[in-house]
Amino acid sequence: MAEKNTMKRSLKTRHLSMIALGGSIGTGLFVASGSAISTAGPGGALVAYLGIGLMVYFLMTSLGEMATYLPVTGSFATYARRFVDPAFGFAMGWNYWFNWAITLAVDISTVALVLKFWFPHVPAWVFSLSALLLIFLINALSVKSFGEAEYWMALIKVVTVIVFLAIGLLTIFGILGGHATYLENFTKGDAPFVGGIPTILSVFVVAGFSFQGTELIGITAGETKDPEKSLPKAIKQVFWRILLFYILSIFVIACIIPYTSPNLLGSEASDIAISPFTLVFKRAGLASAASVMNAVILTSVLSAANSGMYASTRMLYALGIDGDAPKMFARVNSRGIPIFALIGTTIIGLLTFLASIFGNQVYTFLVSASGLTGFIAWIGIAVSHYRFRRAFKAQGHDLSELKYKAKWFPFGPLLALVLCILVIIGQDIQSFKDFNWQAIGVSYMSVPLFIILYAYYKIKYKTKVIPLDKVDLTPHDKKKKSMLTIRSNIRRKLFH
Repeated sequence: MAEKNTMKRSLKTRHLSMIALGGSIGTGLFVASGSAISTAGPGGALVAYLGIGLMVYFLMTSLGEMATYLPVTGSFATYARRFVDPAFGFAMGWNYWFNWAITLAVDISTVALVLKFWFPHVPAWVFSLSALLLIFLINALSVKSFGEAEYWMALIKVVTVIVFLAIGLLTIFGILGGHATYLENFTKGDAPFVGGIPTILSVFVVAGFSFQGTELIGITAGETKDPEKSLPKAIKQVFWRILLFYILSIFVIACIIPYTSPNLLGSEASDIAISPFTLVFKRAGLASAASVMNAVILTSVLSAANSGMYASTRMLYALGIDGDAPKMFARVNSRGIPIFALIGTTIIGLLTFLASIFGNQVYTFLVSASGLTGFIAWIGIAVSHYRFRRAFKAQGHDLSELKYKAKWFPFGPLLALVLCILVIIGQDIQSFKDFNWQAIGVSYMSVPLFIILYAYYKIKYKTKVIPLDKVDLTPHDKKKKSMLTIRSNIRRKLFH
């Protein structure tokens, strides 16, 4: 086994763009977008997705600025440790690893649900275990095999959305499907805004979950070829594509299907027959719409599992590097894969999946516990960037030294921070109104778990928030060179 500094920088800009796109275009768009329109009306859904899209833009630029300055696999967990407080980085890393390890189990369970559409008599566990084995092999071969697999799976989703938008627009104008709808569904009933601000805020939560996965691009920084050029390029491309895909797709669905339609209530992968995409394709006269969309959703779920395996493996590797996890997880094989971190993550995913079969309560607990961890990671990105930029100025650095600069600082990270907190609070407002403490405990479990991790490290190691003038701003390349110099000096002293 080689040591930690043998990871391969094999990911290219096209891989990065598709990894971030693949992480965010999935069942949230293909299925759950219908329930968002049903809840808040067409105008409310568009406002919610635009608001979250804006927040994601600022988070991506914040992450891009830090990732081009310090392109490391640990991403925001490493930034939180270096720019805020080691306890914050510790909690952020374990929080994110836990999130994706559990999500991996959810995704392989969903694969079985999707395949049941075609093979109703085959036991679900056969599909799930086959999917887990496939994802493990893709990630075990090389980082390039992960990137290529993600590229092609994401491409299928992108092509589907483009075809959907083209067919949808032709249907709106009556060229396909007979009756032209134009904007008539935007004025039907209480549309365009149904239920006012409270319902728009509730859809913010749905939109937030849909966009999760975009931060994966930061984790790829440690294995990206020429990150200073690739990362900014990928971030610019990804944001506009995601926003256009989501906003235009919701607009098309809202034009063709009234918000009052019961068919928009589906929100799970098993609701493929009433996916808004399926309904629009059927309306346009595509008879095999359900089978086509089922194949696309299968690709989406496999893509999410693939990304989840990669993200959790790399975060566990980074925790091993920092000494926050057993050192064996920091070891890398000859192909540049942190193989023990990969095996460890796969075992946790497998155990969580088995819990869904043999002990549903344990599975429900784990899924609930990981529910808000993605938003907590986003808060970590916003806080880390705010501290990074303030430390950069406090230590006399000039912004011209940065290869990529996030626009609108400090407005960007502060807006992202406020919106993330609002989304977390809005996760289950009804339970607070009803004083349903059990439901509150299930919905918000991620928050106390994060606080426990943070408090444990802080009490054990007595860490403090790092003063701005003491923040370590050594660029990645200089840090690497200084480590090599130290090692060569040690060798010289030993052998001469």
